[in-house]
Parts: sequence; C-alpha cells; structure tokens
Amino acid sequence: MRSPRTFVIFLLVVLAAAIMLPQTADAIPAFARTHKLSCNTCHAPFPRLKDFGAEFAGNGFTIPESEKDRDFISAGDDLLKLNKTFPVAARFDAYALFDSDADVKADLQTPWALKLLSGGNLAKNIGYYFYFFMDERGEVAGIEDAYIHFNNIGGQAFDIMVGQFQTSDPLMKRELRLTYEDYNIYRTKVGSSNIDLTYDRGIMMTYDFESTGTGLVGMMVNGNGKPDAGADRKFDNDNFKNFGFRIIQSVGDPLSLGYFFYSGQEMENASGEKNKVMFHGPDFVLGNGMFDLTFQYLFREDTDPGFSGADSDVETQGLVAELVFSPRRDKSRQYYTLLYNQIDSDSDADDYETITLGMTHLFARNVRGTLEYTRNVEEETNRGVIGLVTAF
Repeated sequence: MRSPRTFVIFLLVVLAAAIMLPQTADAIPAFARTHKLSCNTCHAPFPRLKDFGAEFAGNGFTIPESEKDRDFISAGDDLLKLNKTFPVAARFDAYALFDSDADVKADLQTPWALKLLSGGNLAKNIGYYFYFFMDERGEVAGIEDAYIHFNNIGGQAFDIMVGQFQTSDPLMKRELRLTYEDYNIYRTKVGSSNIDLTYDRGIMMTYDFESTGTGLVGMMVNGNGKPDAGADRKFDNDNFKNFGFRIIQSVGDPLSLGYFFYSGQEMENASGEKNKVMFHGPDFVLGNGMFDLTFQYLFREDTDPGFSGADSDVETQGLVAELVFSPRRDKSRQYYTLLYNQIDSDSDADDYETITLGMTHLFARNVRGTLEYTRNVEEETNRGVIGLVTAF
C-alpha cells in the first residue's frame, strides 16, 4: 500500500487556509413553491444544503410555524392531512466531457441525469421523500432515495427513517456534491464483494443531545444494495443484516467531529462462501460559510472478497477531502471546489487518486453552470467537464 504523501500535503494546505479565516457566528423546488421561499433559503448553491436546509430535512420536510390549515384539504377527519397540491419537482443534468486517454475522448452526455422528486408532510411529525430516475447515464434507474421519516418520536429528538437511502448519508452526502467527480471510497466494491456505502434498504435512527451538541446515528440494512426481488419475493439474498453507527460532536460553530463504524457479512449463493466487511474511520467539518472543509477517512477490511474459501484478508484505506470557497457566502453566484480522492488497497485494481478543481456559476437560483478539471494521479490522465444543472 502506498504512503499517502500527496494527501498529507493537500490536507495541510486546506487546513491552513480554513483555520486562518475569521469565524462568524436535498430540499427541492417543490418545497420552495409550497412554502413560498427562495431556493437560497436551504441551498448555497443547490443541491448543497445550508444549516437551515439540513434542519428542514431533519424535521421531515416541514416548517411547523409556516403550516396553515388552508394548505391542506379539509375532509372532516382529524386523522387525515392531505396537501392541496402534490409537490413534484425535476432535475436535469447535462455535461460535455473530454477524457485525455480514453478511447472516446469527447462525449456529449446530454442528458446525464433526469429525475422526478417529491417530498413533504404526511401527518404531524411524519414526512416522506423519494425520487425516480427517468434517465441515469442513458438508463431508467428507477427509485433511489425513498423513505418515510418519523420525526420527534415521543416528543424527543429521536427520528426514524424507513426505506431506501445511502448508507453514507450520515457522512458526506453524494447527492449534494457540486462536482461531477464522486466521493469514490463510498462506492468502491472490493474484489467480488457487493457491499459499499451507497444505496441500500433498511432502517436509520437518529438521536440528538441538544445540551451537549452530540448526535447519534444507527442503521440496519440488507447489505446487498437495491436489486430486484427474486423469485422468492425477497430483496436480500442471504440471512445477514449489516449495521452502521456514527457519533457526531459539535465543537462550537465552526467545527464538528464524527466517527463511523459499519460491519456486515455477505454470502455468495453459488459457492456458499462468506465475506465479512468492516468500515471505520473519523470525519470532520470545519467552516465559516466562506471556506468549508469536509474530510473523511475510512479503513475497510474484507476477509474474503473473492469468495475463494481461503483466509485472504484485504485492507483498503480511503480518503475524501473537499474544500468549497463561497466568496460572498450564501449570497455568492460563483463557488469554487477543491476535491481530493484517494483509495489505497491491497487489491491494486481498486487503487484510485484524483485531484479535482471545480467552478460553479449560478445563472439563476435553480440553474447553474459548472466547469471542472480532474487530474487522475494514479493513471496520469486528465479529464475536463462542462456542465449544466437545473432544478424546477
């Protein structure tokens, strides 16, 4: 495994930039229409969430003080609460890509993604959210995020989400990033393993200790992604369930620290061989609204990712660091992103290292253009991307 010298230099630079700054004390367009608020209330820029947007999502997509009886249908039943309008929005992503060493060097990815989104309130302290991918990389991908959110259970800061979500959502939310380049350690599957930290089906629970600024997240998932149900009408393909846990601690306004642990097992049906998978690692968020730095380190261990029956442990280390510069904070129309990815694995095929520079310009609150350059350090290649992202 390689020594991550490049990352150490990168981290020192961005940490120095963020620490020296003076400190100051996925909503969708359907929500903006419902509550008559600008997209900027929750996003800066979309789809990246501000604190208010994260709180809005955490409250089951409701703003209790803004709810009015006139916004709901009166059916003469106190147990029925229906919105007068069904909240629906769409997102359209299109890109032009140049890849220096690929067989196809130039590609018009128009559209790259087209999806319908909906979310809102079902009842007091019960919300929902889902989106349907009508076109993802040229295919109908179907439902990705889809869950019911029970908020403030028992009058406590205790929430439960039931449905389909990304197991990396408590960390760096992939769907909210500004770059074409991904957070790659979350989507890496080592060897023949089917386990990663993207979409899965299960239950997620959160609890906040407001007096200490401490948050807890726990989850139980099938552990095999989101395949179709088989002939037995089951989504899971083995008898194992995977478990994840994260603790988050706020340290004043500018800094929050976290630690993530995930453990699971999977079995290959053909051979009956098993692979045990464990993730763990720290993360932090440091920022003042102008410079915001997010960092994730994950150590992954697989006991037999090739399902060979041999004791063949494979260790993988992953790093993601992202610095977003907003010159005028949430009033900015230009945003600049510096993103670093590194994966260093005993499975050489999974090694990965990139540095990405990105720029976003808001033509409107819900229309943004992107310009991005990525250097693949591992393969010594370059990629340029021009993009257009809209939500309406």
